[in-house]
Amino acid sequence: MIETGAHYQTTPKLFNNSFIDPQGRMILAESERTRTEVWTRVMGYHRPTSAFNPGKQSEHAERLHFTEHCIH
Repeated sequence: MIETGAHYQTTPKLFNNSFIDPQGRMILAESERTRTEVWTRVMGYHRPTSAFNPGKQSEHAERLHFTEHCIH
């Protein structure tokens, strides 16, 4: 008998020498990770967020992201 609402811990699956968690996200080892540079458009031109002053970094962190839905 399977209890409804029970939580089961599952082991990540191996796929292409990487592990995949139950939500389908890839789990990387520290040796596989690389630093990513994020760029954004500010005042009509693009620049890396790492070059922002502390005030602009704070403003960027507070931005809300949304997805615009298409009307058919």
